This record gives sequence, C-alpha cells and structure tokens, in this order.
Amino acid sequence: MKARASDVVVISGSETDDEEDALTSDFDNSDDDLDNEDGMTDTKKEILDFFQNASIDELSLISGCSVKKAQKIVELRPFGTWSSLWDVFHKGNGLSDDLVIGCRAVLKERQVVLGLMSKCEKISLKMVKQVTDVMENGTGSTKPPSILNNQFKLKPYQLIGLKWLLLLHEHKLSGILADEMGLGKTIQAIAFLAQLFENGIDAPHLIVVPSSTLDNWVRELKLWCPSLNVLIYYGSVEERCYLRHDILNKAVDFNVIVTTYNLAIGNDSDRSLFRKLHLKYAVFDEGHMLKNMNSLRYRHLMSINAEHRLLLTGTPLQNNLLELMSLLNFIMPSMFSSSTTQLSKMFSMKSHEEQSRFERDRISQAKLIMKPFILRRIKSEVLKQLPAKEEEIEFCSMSEKQQALYQTLFKKTKTSTNGEKRELCNVMMQLRKMANHPLLHRQYYTTEKLKAMSKLMLKEPTHFDADPVLIQEDMEVMSDFELHRLCQQYFSISSYQLDKELLLDSGKFHHLTKLLASLKNNGDRVVLFSQFTMMLDIVEVLLKHINHRYVRLDGSTPIADRIVLIDEFNTDPDIFVFLLSTRAGGLGINLTSANVVILHDIDCNPYNDKQAEDRCHRVGQTRTVKVIRLISKDSIEDCILQLGNKKLKLEQDMTTAEQGGEGTIPEDMASLLKASLGL
Repeated sequence: MKARASDVVVISGSETDDEEDALTSDFDNSDDDLDNEDGMTDTKKEILDFFQNASIDELSLISGCSVKKAQKIVELRPFGTWSSLWDVFHKGNGLSDDLVIGCRAVLKERQVVLGLMSKCEKISLKMVKQVTDVMENGTGSTKPPSILNNQFKLKPYQLIGLKWLLLLHEHKLSGILADEMGLGKTIQAIAFLAQLFENGIDAPHLIVVPSSTLDNWVRELKLWCPSLNVLIYYGSVEERCYLRHDILNKAVDFNVIVTTYNLAIGNDSDRSLFRKLHLKYAVFDEGHMLKNMNSLRYRHLMSINAEHRLLLTGTPLQNNLLELMSLLNFIMPSMFSSSTTQLSKMFSMKSHEEQSRFERDRISQAKLIMKPFILRRIKSEVLKQLPAKEEEIEFCSMSEKQQALYQTLFKKTKTSTNGEKRELCNVMMQLRKMANHPLLHRQYYTTEKLKAMSKLMLKEPTHFDADPVLIQEDMEVMSDFELHRLCQQYFSISSYQLDKELLLDSGKFHHLTKLLASLKNNGDRVVLFSQFTMMLDIVEVLLKHINHRYVRLDGSTPIADRIVLIDEFNTDPDIFVFLLSTRAGGLGINLTSANVVILHDIDCNPYNDKQAEDRCHRVGQTRTVKVIRLISKDSIEDCILQLGNKKLKLEQDMTTAEQGGEGTIPEDMASLLKASLGL
C-alpha cells in the first residue's frame, strides 16, 4: 500500500552505542551523583521510576531478568534515590548492572508502542464520528451500489459495513472485516468492490480464498453483481500457464480475479504473476490464516502487489494478542512493520500474575491499536430477528470396555519414564481418540491375529507374491476400524471382521442413539460434526444400523460435489443427518434447513467449533438452533473444554467496552494436560 507520509508512524531508531556507554558510565560513577540527586538526567529518572514501580511481568521484559530476579528486585524496594538503586546492583544480590541497559531497551520499546497507540487513536477519531452517525442517527447513510442485483437487498448492518469499508478507502487505510460467522462478510465485500467499480475505479482486484469456498465465491459474485467480470485463476499447471499469458498480455477482460491460497503462493510463476499485476485491492477470505507473521505463506502473500488489503475473518483473535498484531501488520505494513519487534515482545509475553495490571494494560493497548482497522459485529447485536441459539454440554459416560481401555492407556502414560514419554500433543491425541471410540486405536487385533491374517492375505491375487512380514508391519500401524474395513475388502480374512457390538460400543454412541431418536420425533434435522474423518466413518455404521438417512461432506469431498450435497440436504427433508468434518464444515457452507448441531468431539480451538455451528445459525434460519457438545465424562475432553472457555473469555475481553482482562491464555494444552495426567 502506498501510504501518505502523514499516515506513517515514524519511530526513531535505538540509542547509539555512545549513548548506552554514557549511561553505563553514569551508572558506574554514581558516587558523583550522591550529592546531586536532583540533577539526575531524564533517562535516569525513567529507569529509577521503572525499577521502583514496575510489576514482576514488566521487569521480566528486561533481557536477562528472570522471574526470580524480578521478584528479588521487588523485595529490595523502595529505591528512593539513584544511589540506592546503584547499591542494589553492586552488593551481591545476584543482580548485575546489565539489567539497567536492558531496562533502557524496554523503555524504548514501550515508547514505540505508545507512539503507535497515539497514531491509531488519531486515525480512529477521524472515523468514529462518521460511523457513529450512520449507526445511531442515520446521517450520511449509504445506498447500495446500483449495479448490484436488485433482486437482493443488503441488510441495514451490511450497509453500515459497506460505509465502514468506504471510509477506510477514503482515508487510504486497509482493514479487517471481522463480523461473526453468518453475517454475510462475502456479500459486504462484493458490494464494496461493486461500489468502487461504480465510482470509476476499474483497476483489478484479487480475492484469495480457501479451496473449499472457491465455487461459493464465484457463485455469489455472479448472483450479486453480474456486471463485474470475474476471472477464475485455477486449474492444472498447463492451464495456469495459458491464463498467465492472457492476463499479462491483457488478452482477457476482468475486474476481479478469484484464486485459492494454494495457488496464490504456488510455484514461482504463480507468485510472479501476482507481483507483476497492479492490483487495487487484495481480499483474503478466512484471513485468520495469516495469523503467523513468521510463516512462509505470510511472507509470500505479503509480496502480492496490491495497494490495499482487506481481510475477512469470523475469528480475529485466536490464541494470543500477537496473532492479532500479525494480522494488523499484514494489512498495514507501512504503519506496523517498523514496530514489529517491539510489538512481538510486548504482546507475546506471558503474564506471571493472574489478572495482573500488566495483562489488563496489554489488552487495553491492543484494543486501542486495533480500533480503527477492525469492524466486528456479533449476531445478537445486529440480527434481532434471528432465532435464538441454545447451547448444551452433555456428558457421556464411557462404556464399560471403553472406560477400562482408557484407564489402561492413561496409566501407561503416567507410569512410563521421562525418556519414554511421548510428546504431550501426541499423548493428548491418543487420549482423545480413546475417549471418542476404542476402534480409533488397535486393541482387538492382537499381534497373533495380525500374523495369521498376513499369511491368509497371500491367497489374494493382489498379494500372492508378497512378504507376510511386510504385510504384518503395515497392519500394525492401522487402527481396529481400519483393519475391520480391510477384512471387509478381502475375502481371505473376512472372518476376522469385528462384531456389530464392538463397532457400536462407545459411550457417545449409546447417548447418540437415544438423542437422535428424540430429535427425529420432534421433527428436527441434524448437522453432526467430528474432528476425525475416521470417526465419521464409524458414525456412518451407527446411522445405517438405526436407519437414519444421511449425507456426508469432509475435506476429501471434491469441490464440485459440495454444492450438490448441500442443495440435496436443503431440498430433501427426508435426509435427517448431515455429517461433516469440523474444519470442512466451517467454510462456505449454508445449512439453515437444519436446526440442531451436534459436536461429537470438540476442537482445541473453540473458534473452529463456532464456525461449524454457524453453518446453521445464520441469516435464513427460521427456527431456534440447538448446539449440543458431547463430552466423554472424566476424560481429556474436560481439559479441552476448559481451554476453549478461556480462549473465548479472551475474545470477550478484547471486544467488550470494559477495560479488563483475566490473565494470559496458554498457547497450547501443555499446562492443562500435565495437570490432568499428574505430571
């Protein structure tokens, strides 16, 4: 983006080595100051004030200052004079005067963040009054672009979103449209591009989307604004080669290019195309995929030659504040890139104290910085007519065999030596699988059975010259359910198929059987999500057993088939259940014909579950939506639920008008998992 000089925060560089040497000299010669405390330099006053008043969290920001050292400094307070501070660092307290130089660096980083906050506050003041007038008084109201299809109407809050985007454009700023899932971010973005076209801006725009939403975006563009010429950059290597030739030689007319994340960062030729094109706007759907500024994807997409960037995301805040800063840096590099290091240090630091002032201040600072660039509305605020959403957590006791297997696995993890312990994330995954269904592990197919099965496989025409030892090795890494399906596939081992009783033996299945029967009697229709595609395979066995019609969509479903499946479910009320994998279910799928969402197993990131449930709870829904989370009682899923609630609380702290927070949120499951395992 070509930013005006007035829009760029100019941050001075670090102090020179001479200045730091002078500070050290002053510190070492502090005896000279004993009789002249009033003559302290401003730098010394800042340092003295910092060591006197900083919290343990703030002291820990100093390079080389551990929590233990920070606690020691707090214990040795007060420091009324420079000489008293000097004594602390030279009397064998385990503290060195290197911390003073480090303190100066922290103070400079703080000034960078404060300068950035001041700049953002000025920008915000320019925009807030205009947006407020539109929202509260209706002054300066925005009409939809005349080239939009007049058969469709933008809702009032979508017109406000359009106004906000136009204000950003007027102030030469980029932004993040972060409305909650189901509020029509796609439509607002299309209306914005249509308005630019109507205003005479004919420079091409780029829309980058996940592969699963490509068809949906193209369909919405054609429905809402057929006047825009849309070019789909997709296809084989050879097809894209011809497309690039036509694009660069202006042999094809287009206003908008739609492509996928994979192709936007694909090979050198793909990336070169988007560096050469002079784009007005680059729009990134599911923009939270850009939360990591150190990733290769982030760096490649930063090189796209676009004057402005617009991110669309229903989940603007993930695990920590630093991810939000990464998004802001992506949309406004001219403003944030020079401050990336300071922002990283300020917002990646974990709080040592629960509900500390330091943590509350960081949340307050992040709110102020993000305010001009992010618009987020939630459904309860803008869709008063949208039916309610009721959420329930239903705890399911594991079956007797499942409970025994879970405890065996749990004890094995606890009693193994440190050298044998698996990575915590792998331990968590194994426990999650067992809590959901025993057949996701290998328990029933013993080594003896596999040895016998591998020899029988030699009778198969496809394996007559194979090595039974190698066949057995392949089988040993398969789960019970995978082996069961293998037995269904080959006649020679068909007698080793599992009994129906084992296939249906899980606490959640026992609960689900009764739950589905009750929902069907009430005339409800169900969307059922699972993290694991193999879990969906086993759920299919259950649905066939209890005679419920269903369709299924997961990440492996061809893009062209997805809309067909969705339309089939939405038009055939006899299909009772729609099965989806959670990640696939959160992208571009509208299933408002269902009114019950069942999360068979919850995600470690609660926003993925939120996206999933909003496939039903969105514009077009006419009935109350019930969201049911199935949690295996006394299992690792309790820990996942706790972590999810904390992450949602952090978002609430970020979006609420109140100034407050609740301590830091762990970035992974490590602390909760260790506690649950007694490690």
